[in-house]
Amino acid sequence: MSGKSQKYLFLLIIVLLTIAGFFLSLQIGAVKTTFPQLWQSIFSGKSELQDIFFGLRLPRAILAYLVGASLALAGAILQGYFQNPLADPFILGVSSGASLGAVLSLELGLTFTLPGFSAQSLMAFITSLILVIGVYLIAERQAFKTSESLLLTGIAAGALASALTSFLLFHQPDAYEQAVFWLLGSFSLTDWKQVWLILPYLLFSLLAAQYLAADMNLLVLGDEAAQSLGCPVKTVRKIFLFLATLLASFSVAVAGIIGFVGLIVPHSVRLIIGPDHRQLFLFSALTGGVFLLFADLISRTIFAPSEIPVGVITAVFGAPFFIYLLNRRTKKS
Repeated sequence: MSGKSQKYLFLLIIVLLTIAGFFLSLQIGAVKTTFPQLWQSIFSGKSELQDIFFGLRLPRAILAYLVGASLALAGAILQGYFQNPLADPFILGVSSGASLGAVLSLELGLTFTLPGFSAQSLMAFITSLILVIGVYLIAERQAFKTSESLLLTGIAAGALASALTSFLLFHQPDAYEQAVFWLLGSFSLTDWKQVWLILPYLLFSLLAAQYLAADMNLLVLGDEAAQSLGCPVKTVRKIFLFLATLLASFSVAVAGIIGFVGLIVPHSVRLIIGPDHRQLFLFSALTGGVFLLFADLISRTIFAPSEIPVGVITAVFGAPFFIYLLNRRTKKS
């Protein structure tokens, strides 16, 4: 099978899985429903279950898909940026920084809103941006630009953010129940407002990443080579880090910390379609959406009627995958 045919087949599989995932998400829930009831709700417009299908289950499925796409795209960007398959928003501490901002907004009792921003989402973005600025300053140093030392710095920054988050929760235990939503990752509190919040930033980031994908291909060759080929290296690097931060922080703001999506998906997609970022970014986003859509299905059905946080499901898949990648890189070195 040629590379082009393989990509088309992969795209077909993704589309079919997406359709199946949304259909199952509309069908499965605490309230038992049937396909005829779903059909009636769609076409007749008269059903007492309409609120369940389209007020609860559909926005939850869409949000899971959008968050999965955002995290996978952020992971693909960071892996290309650092030229390291171990990079993702969770491991580099971006997600922990966003969680700190969300919990801090609860601690301060912030309730203001800006166009498209809640207090939690705005604080999540600010704290993530501060953390990424620190990571970027380290990335400017040639000695650490592509080494594991940079990843360890990100992990340390994430640990610091997590420690500050724990301190805030200890200081105000009344906020713990609300904070668990961000600390463990969940879609149980989803509504349409969260869908409309994250959608424009995902679309903007995906379009920007696709526009600069050829520059990312040049960055993989090294900064000096990319510069000689006409790539404005410093500007492109800043834009990509901003996009990754934007995607990760808003994902955390609406769904909490959901780790390893940005690690598993881009690396797996790269093995199937190759390293060309002009295709890798789009395929990673599509696959990440499907992955988290099914992860959410598992989280609310495996112990039904009880739910477990979706972050637990992604960690079950992601932690062994991370160990495998780490061991493989160790053997190569």
